[in-house]
Amino acid sequence: MRKWMPLIAVCLGTFMLLVDVTIVTVALPAMAAGLSTSFSSLQWVIDIYTLTLAALLLGMGSVADLRGRRRLYIAGLSVFAVASLGSGLAPSPALLIAARGLQGIGGAAMYATTIALLSSSYHGRDRGTAFGIWGAVSGAAAAAGPILGGLLTESLSWRWIFFVNLPVSVVAIAVSARAFAPDRPAGAGRLDLPGLVTFTLGAAATTYGLIRAAAAGWTAASTLGLLALALAAFAIFIMIERRARSPLLDLPLFRRPAFSGVMIAALLLNAAAFAYLPYSSLWLQTVLRLSPVRAGLLGSAPLALTAFVVSALIGRFLHGSHPRWIIGGGMALVGAGALMQATLTRQSSDLALLPGLIVAGAGVGLATPTLVSSAMAAVPQHSAGMAAGAVNTARQLGFTFGVALLGSIFAARVTDVLTAGGARSSLGPAISGGQARAVLGHVPAAQRGAFDQLIHAASAAGLNGAFLLAGLLGIAGGLVAIVTMRRPAPVGPQPAASQMAEQARSSSRTAA
Repeated sequence: MRKWMPLIAVCLGTFMLLVDVTIVTVALPAMAAGLSTSFSSLQWVIDIYTLTLAALLLGMGSVADLRGRRRLYIAGLSVFAVASLGSGLAPSPALLIAARGLQGIGGAAMYATTIALLSSSYHGRDRGTAFGIWGAVSGAAAAAGPILGGLLTESLSWRWIFFVNLPVSVVAIAVSARAFAPDRPAGAGRLDLPGLVTFTLGAAATTYGLIRAAAAGWTAASTLGLLALALAAFAIFIMIERRARSPLLDLPLFRRPAFSGVMIAALLLNAAAFAYLPYSSLWLQTVLRLSPVRAGLLGSAPLALTAFVVSALIGRFLHGSHPRWIIGGGMALVGAGALMQATLTRQSSDLALLPGLIVAGAGVGLATPTLVSSAMAAVPQHSAGMAAGAVNTARQLGFTFGVALLGSIFAARVTDVLTAGGARSSLGPAISGGQARAVLGHVPAAQRGAFDQLIHAASAAGLNGAFLLAGLLGIAGGLVAIVTMRRPAPVGPQPAASQMAEQARSSSRTAA
């Protein structure tokens, strides 16, 4: 049993950090009612976690090398536990968002060290077994997130989706302290702090600008100013990375079309496949009035479960196939699945999304297992670890930017249809933010039926806009993969590839 304690410790942390990407989506309506949140606040509750996770992932890898992987992993677990307690106790949207951001910091520390911890703990056949189990746990986390979130929200409270992390964190910390021997930090090199700060600023400003567009409009000075700040921060980041001795990201890697294509596909995949799920959950619960459990089963779980099954069944048949068609075909399915969902009307039932979610899930299961391994195969051997980390960062950023962008489209369409139907434009943010029942309760009884139909029509139109854009992003990602990955991947020894390929397989089963 002691032999498998490192695996248990890593799986506990991985399960928590991945569950917290998807578990929140089903609890959004309850949060909106309990904290009287705005639509932008709901977006930030989701985005701040994945934003900090993505922005700090590469930097945490450097910290692990400098300070020790065991120490960083246990510190990440501790921060995650404290942040989960703070999220559950948060009395206001602002404090909840701040606690979620702290969760993302802890999650980045854990996520950046899991592969290295498993690799150093197991060898030979045991290593393959460990990575296989870890991948299965990752897939289970993605599928269980919406269902677990629905059960906790419906039977207890939305706050328990965070409180449930506390006992798991305590067990994980105790097991980690015993399972991992103190490692010796490399001590060489230094953290690229200027690069980390500018990259984080650019990602945060982009996210804030996209979210701000929903309230102020795309041409508002605040929106344009934030997007300009993002461009400036990313430009400075590029200049810093060109001169850094130990850069977070080796920019010359992007001169390789295959690597650039994989990065773009990774970014667009998560935006196209997962970023609309929070808004479809709002529709299912606040407009169609489904329970949180049923909303989780119908709104998110079909995609995650299909991706898990397809990835598990088809992986053995993909060996030797050119990744351009695997990734490109998978992305095309993701786009097709989103477009299939863009046909909602005010009469649509809770089963209307199911076929499109299954098709999109099949695309995720097909494309994602190849993303990380393809990125590593497209770069020199010594850059394989950085390439894998860059792909995971791109995936998280894709989800973050996608939630903000699709949310702006969703909210704008809801407001337009409400206004065209004679309602006040100020009701748009409330309805798109999960307050449909509260708004309907203030409508005179004689007009309630007609206004309810207007809410159904507006919400369907908002989702259709988000689905349409997601579909186009998915198809664009497929075309990029097919065009840029024409040349066969370079052949050569890749000792890290087998390890990171397992990470890719597990990532394909995660919802973000």
